[in-house]
Parts: sequence; structure tokens; C-alpha cells
Amino acid sequence: MDFKDQLKNLFPEHIESETPLEEKSTIWLQEEPIICKYEKRKGKPITILEGYTGATSDFKMLAKEIKTKLSVGGSFKEDKIIIQGDFRDKIMTLLTDKGFKVKRVGG
Repeated sequence: MDFKDQLKNLFPEHIESETPLEEKSTIWLQEEPIICKYEKRKGKPITILEGYTGATSDFKMLAKEIKTKLSVGGSFKEDKIIIQGDFRDKIMTLLTDKGFKVKRVGG
């Protein structure tokens, strides 16, 4: 007796749905481009993304996705995503693949 049979015994009225639940991953796309800047703070390079006009929670979700895909550290402060290191090219290709307009600033 497997797990599904045990669940059917416990809940005989339940009808199993065939379509799996979809994950919420829609992010607000905007008309203005996201600005991708390069700076050095305390001698260390950082990449800053700013200019997102959607919800703050969506921007935080985007920051987390960028950090996990690039395997780097970073933070979200004052409506800006700060990524440790110079990853402008990789971030710009990642954002354009998602449908964002990106503008490169500095260097």
C-alpha cells in the first residue's frame, strides 16, 4: 500500500486534481530601463541595479533570483539591488532574457 492509497483511505471524498499548481513567478515589466551601474566601494567592485517601478516584493524576488543564479552575495537597500562583484554583462543578459530593458551606466 503506497502513500496515495493511504490518503484515499483517510479522505475517500477527495478528488485528485490532474493539473499541478503553478508557481507565482510573474514580475512587473516596465517601460523605463533598469539602470545597471558599476562602482567601487572601499576598493571592492559592486554592481548596482536601480530604476524598477513595480512592487518592492517583486524587486526583492528578482534580487534573490539574481544572487542565486550568479552564486554571489548582495543586498536590497533603498530600492536598489547591490551585487558583490562586477557582473554587469551576466546580469544584463539575465534581465533581457526575462523581458526587461536594461541600460548600462559607468565604465
